[in-house]
Amino acid sequence: MAGHSKWAQIKHKKAVVDAKRGKIFTKIAKEITVAVRLGGKDPEMNPRLRTVIAKAKAVNMPNDNIERAIKKGTGELQDSQYEEIRYEGYGPAGVAVMVDVMTDNKNRTVGEIRHLFSKYNGNLGESGCVSWVFDQKGYFVFDDSVISEDELMEIALEAGAEDVKRDDKSLEVLCAPEDFDRVKEVFDKKGLKYNLAEVTMIPKNYVEIRDKDAQNMLKLFEALEDHDDVQNVYANFDLPEDMNIE
Repeated sequence: MAGHSKWAQIKHKKAVVDAKRGKIFTKIAKEITVAVRLGGKDPEMNPRLRTVIAKAKAVNMPNDNIERAIKKGTGELQDSQYEEIRYEGYGPAGVAVMVDVMTDNKNRTVGEIRHLFSKYNGNLGESGCVSWVFDQKGYFVFDDSVISEDELMEIALEAGAEDVKRDDKSLEVLCAPEDFDRVKEVFDKKGLKYNLAEVTMIPKNYVEIRDKDAQNMLKLFEALEDHDDVQNVYANFDLPEDMNIE
């Protein structure tokens, strides 16, 4: 899982930077609004909303922004009508890529996403062409300086997690999506500080990429993540241990 965890941690650092200029807040606000429209404004009764609010708080999104997004979801404030779409395709060297978007203009967005794939030596595919490569999982990343692998293993498995893996100086915890809240609550109650906590798509296998392919894949990933309509990007690339991606 080296490729995923390396990129996941870069994504976390990038989210902090993006938050300073408001970009991540805008994307999370869209998620909150859609979650409220689909499941109501009570986080206790709406697991999706509860997860998104936790994400918002993790990047220090102001409560006013959260409340405003909730009101847009309930219709108390006017807002665009967003459509959720998942695009699938291939990056350089056949890397599987899935892109989740929320857009108020499907035709504009698909054209822009298609252009980004082409620009970095990839191509947009048909629905379902790569989804089989991924499993949805709850996912946590810890620095091994925070807790030992054995201690984390004991706590995580007792909380209902499926597995704990080491990747260099990081420890990764995987759980079923429906167990994410329960596992997170145990970590929070014990005061364990994680670098990342999310329900995400984890690849079943990885494609190791090098040199020009690796550079293009990272540029594609970055460009997709920077797109205003893109909420999440998933890919099954792995990188050489000696490649500097910071």
